[in-house]
Amino acid sequence: MSKKVGVILVNYKDYATRFLTACRDSLRAQSYAAELTKIYIVDNAATTESQEYLKKIYPEAIILSRTDGNYSAANNLGFSQAINDGCEYLVTLNMDTEVAPEWLAELVKALEINFQAGIAQSKILLYPKNDEQKQQPLINSLGNIIHFLGFGFTDGYGQVNKELGAYPEINGYASGCSFIIRSMLWQKIGGYEEEFYMYHDDLELSLKVRLAGYKIILAPLSKLYHKYEFKRSTKMLYYMERNRYLTMLMFYPTRLLLFLFLPALIMELGLLLYSIFGLWLPTRLKVWLYFCRPKNYVRILLIRKKIKAISVIKFSTLAKDFSGRIEFQEINNLVLQYIVNPLFDIYWSLVKKNI
Repeated sequence: MSKKVGVILVNYKDYATRFLTACRDSLRAQSYAAELTKIYIVDNAATTESQEYLKKIYPEAIILSRTDGNYSAANNLGFSQAINDGCEYLVTLNMDTEVAPEWLAELVKALEINFQAGIAQSKILLYPKNDEQKQQPLINSLGNIIHFLGFGFTDGYGQVNKELGAYPEINGYASGCSFIIRSMLWQKIGGYEEEFYMYHDDLELSLKVRLAGYKIILAPLSKLYHKYEFKRSTKMLYYMERNRYLTMLMFYPTRLLLFLFLPALIMELGLLLYSIFGLWLPTRLKVWLYFCRPKNYVRILLIRKKIKAISVIKFSTLAKDFSGRIEFQEINNLVLQYIVNPLFDIYWSLVKKNI
């Protein structure tokens, strides 16, 4: 393997001081040729101090700077620079990770021998918290699943690590924690949609890759440990909710949107009640306010045209892989488990037959 690879890390505020040293050390220990690997760090809330710190702690990395915190735009900046530097493959990697020595070599190998694949995701394991988890690591993601209402959640979360054969296809989307994409494909689909800002960025990118006719696969021998923390914040809730609606409005055919109006309304009423009792009603109203601005629909229509231009397969083909259930341990509750999931699963099974 002699392909030049660009690895993009995004720093935000104190991420580098918390995580970069361990991540850097694991990157330096890669079996893939160092002369074929370029590391890019996009400082996404750049200050003079953060720039100096990054240059000091990772001198061989190329440091790029932004100030507004837009994660999608930060990745676009890093990927664009890597392409300008002649990289044929692009890798996105979370800074709060430690990668195994064969991590990068196995990612490259996955695309080298799977010509129909546009993206390969690593097997993402949870960073062990005790001796038992060191012996039997738990899975963070084997790929991500898309719910028909635009939610995304991890596949395999919390399961004990197991060996997987070959390169399983991911029928949802690749986790932005660690994946590799072909440079020419990234250019073809236009990179990340920067309107997403943060959250669901990996989902929208993966949908464009699949609509362009490429598969997404898992590279099971490309392993890393993710220091994953699930924390709710008003900022996270805003972008996750806003962006799942953006996903639907940008990608879903009009016929499918009409079919989903009723379950979307029911879910919205449920989330409204949740926001009242959860004390994040202002965040819910902020989501509504975004969709009350006509200029945002102009932007959505323009993006729909771009997506249509790159699509070689019908969206309904992808939608048949979407889930009718939300199955994620961090947000599981009795109402979701015994009422919402069964009813929505039945409804979605009927809709899939008519799209």
